[in-house]
Amino acid sequence: MLNGVSRVVPGYAGGTTENPTYEQVSTGETGHAEVVRVEYDPARVDYRTLLTIFFGSHDPTTRNKQGADVGTQYRSVIFYTTPEQKEAAEQCLAEINTSNAEGAPVVTEVEPLTNFYEAEQYHHDYFAVNPGAPYCELVINPKLEKVKKQFADLLKQEHD
Repeated sequence: MLNGVSRVVPGYAGGTTENPTYEQVSTGETGHAEVVRVEYDPARVDYRTLLTIFFGSHDPTTRNKQGADVGTQYRSVIFYTTPEQKEAAEQCLAEINTSNAEGAPVVTEVEPLTNFYEAEQYHHDYFAVNPGAPYCELVINPKLEKVKKQFADLLKQEHD
């Protein structure tokens, strides 16, 4: 829904098991995190903007936890593919921690992307396919509403 973003693919990264399944990742024993691969046009949206939205749409201050979901597979992590992405992510983390010295520190990890394994098909467009599911209503929808409110000027128009 963001200008310049052409595709978002759910998957798994950062672990040791090759071609893991959701069931394997959800045990927390593979070392993978549940992630999304964002494909974007840097001429239309810059990496720093994507980082800002990333930090604004989840809680980066809890280690191995997002809402009620607990485990290493839910850690806040940025997997970079270039030295420039690594530098931008680390700079963003430092700025957030410096500007929020009284708050909880950001614990987001910054790691090189070595492998990305696309999630099973039923994870693709999960919210669009299952909008009435309790997880969608209670977890995803509030995050989407937050993004829509805070980053309205970055969103695609309905006809895009």
